[in-house]
Amino acid sequence: MELVHEIESATATTTWPSLAALIGDRGRRDATAPYLFDARSDRRVTYGDLLATSVSGYDVVASERVGVLIRDPLTFARYFLSLMSAGCWVSPLDPTEPRLDATRVAEVVGQRRLARVFSDREAPRGYVGTWVTIAPAAGDGRSLPETSHPDVAGGGVVLASSGTTGTPKLIALSQSQLLCVADLVARHHDFDAMARGFSSLPLWHVNAQVVGLFATLVAGGSLVLDDGFHRTDYWALVARRSVTWINAVPAVIARLAERRAGEVVPPSVRFIRSASAPLSPSVQRAFEASTGIPVVQTYGMTEAAGPICANPLGAVRKEGSVGPAIGVALRIRALEPGGAVVAPGVVGHVEIRGPSVIDHYDSAGYDDRVDRDGWLRTGDLGYLDEDGYLFLVGRYDDMINRGGEKIFPRDIEELALGVEGVRNAAVVGEPDDVYGQVPALYVELTEDAVRDVRRLVTNLRDVLTSSLARSRRPAVVTVLSSFPVHGVGKVTRRLLGTDAATILWRESIT
Repeated sequence: MELVHEIESATATTTWPSLAALIGDRGRRDATAPYLFDARSDRRVTYGDLLATSVSGYDVVASERVGVLIRDPLTFARYFLSLMSAGCWVSPLDPTEPRLDATRVAEVVGQRRLARVFSDREAPRGYVGTWVTIAPAAGDGRSLPETSHPDVAGGGVVLASSGTTGTPKLIALSQSQLLCVADLVARHHDFDAMARGFSSLPLWHVNAQVVGLFATLVAGGSLVLDDGFHRTDYWALVARRSVTWINAVPAVIARLAERRAGEVVPPSVRFIRSASAPLSPSVQRAFEASTGIPVVQTYGMTEAAGPICANPLGAVRKEGSVGPAIGVALRIRALEPGGAVVAPGVVGHVEIRGPSVIDHYDSAGYDDRVDRDGWLRTGDLGYLDEDGYLFLVGRYDDMINRGGEKIFPRDIEELALGVEGVRNAAVVGEPDDVYGQVPALYVELTEDAVRDVRRLVTNLRDVLTSSLARSRRPAVVTVLSSFPVHGVGKVTRRLLGTDAATILWRESIT
């Protein structure tokens, strides 16, 4: 018998037939209620404003693919949701990309096969294609004339995977998948009309869309949007906006764990949600001790419209675990090719299936990721405990093969993160003439630790040599001024040993 952890919510469905129906209901019943706030100005978007945002004048047609290249979070949200409610397949483009000339935009648009691009900037010089330049939405809470939104259930979003280890894959998620998961998130986190989230995560990624925009919309609550993470006066801003929950990533949580003099953490915050990358238990303990706010660690991926697992609120939150599966069936298969489903406690490939999980990629070359029964191999490695809680140990592509011995980076990273002064840690395999690969440790330090790098490295060496067998120790430790990260805060491992990272210290520790 296969060991499959599956809970009742794996068959969860949304009560909303379409995004247009949901926006229409909220806009008519709660027209003056706030939906979105700008973190750093008085601008806001009410549910009535959202209903009144129409793209009918742009002659868009249901099922066509359109791009959205908008930096302002409130303006982005209005057009993103309005285009999708019109039945379009919407592809958000990253407005922070440093090289957005005509050639680069054409490359991205070509990958997504877009009919047109909506943007708050002029088209790049020489761009060939349909470019729609829009005026930034006022978003000041004034009700606009109500606009008819046809009840179209088609369309959705087309996203690229984060691509931290290779070429991004294109993924199409339907309206029904997005709404189903948003409803699941809202119920799992007990969102209601009084819930007010805070998110500084980029809106062109699935987490900020589903957990932020869609789950808030489903619950009828409100969301404060920032254009990025700003450490200065963070808690004062959260208090001023009466925030009740925070959507974050481990890199943000690690920064917030370092309380600054005079900072007051507001008691209104029920929890902070960690997603997009593994959260170290030591960072979680430090944050909770410093702020008194519980961390809800989760696990998700674009291919599942966001969340796959989440620790429960008001119940057991297991340190080091991303929690039990929500909304999907999940199993662990042995590492060897064609391996069977394994017992609790055994590390293997994490596989998922369910109504939110894609059955194919939107780009060629990845047909082997989904089997004939609908199971998607996530690329992550982990194990389930007896209670069905998932513990991740790393990505399959990141596993280091040292002369036949399999080394999981997270085992070493957790030790490094337990050393006082280490803010971030990542282990990658580097070529070796004898063993093929050896682990190499990269660390980023807190502001205080940077002042005495030599002492920190000495402490780090002592911990690693006393805790790890010689064959599993990193061959070298490199201290970087900062880690190269993707837009959602994931470490871009392939850039760690390149000029993209400034080296402060490097020495052998074997």
